[in-house]
Amino acid sequence: MAAELVQRFESVQQVREGLRELDYLADDGIAGVAYLADRLGKPVLVEGPAGTGKTQLAKSIAELTGARLVRLQCYEGLDESKALFEWNYKKQLLRIQADRNSDSWNEIHDDIFSDEFLLTRPLLEAITADDPVVLLIDEVDRVEVETEALLLEILSDYQVSIPELGTIEAKQIPLVFLTSNNTRELSEALKRRCLYLHVDYPSMEREREIVLAKVPGITEALADQISRIVRSIRSLDLKKSPSVSETLDWARTLLLLNIQTIDEATAKETLHILLKYQTDIAKAAKELSVDE
Repeated sequence: MAAELVQRFESVQQVREGLRELDYLADDGIAGVAYLADRLGKPVLVEGPAGTGKTQLAKSIAELTGARLVRLQCYEGLDESKALFEWNYKKQLLRIQADRNSDSWNEIHDDIFSDEFLLTRPLLEAITADDPVVLLIDEVDRVEVETEALLLEILSDYQVSIPELGTIEAKQIPLVFLTSNNTRELSEALKRRCLYLHVDYPSMEREREIVLAKVPGITEALADQISRIVRSIRSLDLKKSPSVSETLDWARTLLLLNIQTIDEATAKETLHILLKYQTDIAKAAKELSVDE
C-alpha cells in the first residue's frame, strides 16, 4: 500500500505567515520550497553557510504543522545501526537461551528476527510513525559518500528493505529536510531526489528584522546599527563569518551591558561574541568602522 501524501499547506503565503508568527522570517523562496515539498512529497536539500537558519527551518516547520521532529545528526562514521535500525542482540540471545530446547531453529530464527527485537533509529522511526513527522537529516555533508546510499531508498520510495523482515513501507510521507554546510559535494543521486534550497546570510534589512523579533527589548536604532556592523564584518576575508545566531548573541550581550549606541571601542571589545578566531578578531578590529 502506497504511503499517504497529506497536504499541510494551502499556499506559499500561509507558510510564510505561519513561520513569521513563530519568529522565523522566511522569504518567498524559502516558503515556496516548503510548500512544494509538502505538495509534491519530496525532500528538501537546504545548503548554505553554517548558522543561517537551516536547522531552525525544519524545527519551525515541525512546530507550524504540529508534527513531531525526528532528527538524524550526521557525523563521520555514521552507519546503518545508528541511522536506520539494529537488532537487539542481547534480547535475541536471551530468547535463544530460553528456547535452547526447541527442536526447530527456523521457529527460533523467525521469532528473534521480528519487530519485538528491532531497535528503530531516526530514519526507520520517521517512516513507520503513525503521527505526523518532520524528518531532519542534519549536516548530511559530514557523512561519507558510501553512507548516502542509506538515504536513497528512503528518499525515493519512502520505504526500507530489511533482509530478515522484507520491505517496510511508510505509513505516511513525512516532510524531510536535509541540511548541508557545503563541506563536500553531495552525490548527484542524492540531489536528484530533492528540491533544492540555498539559504545564505540574510540581507541587512532582514537581519535587522530577525534581531527585532528574537531579542526582546532591543531598540530599532540598535538593531539597525548591529545589522550594519555585522554586514561590514562579513564583507571581510575571514576564516569564519559571524552567523545569524552569533549576531543575536551579540545583540543580547549589548543589551545586558546596557549599551544603546555602539561606538568603536564597544564594538572592538565585544568582537569575541561575533568572531571565534583570533585572526578574524584582529582583522575586524583593524578594519572596523562604526556609523555613529
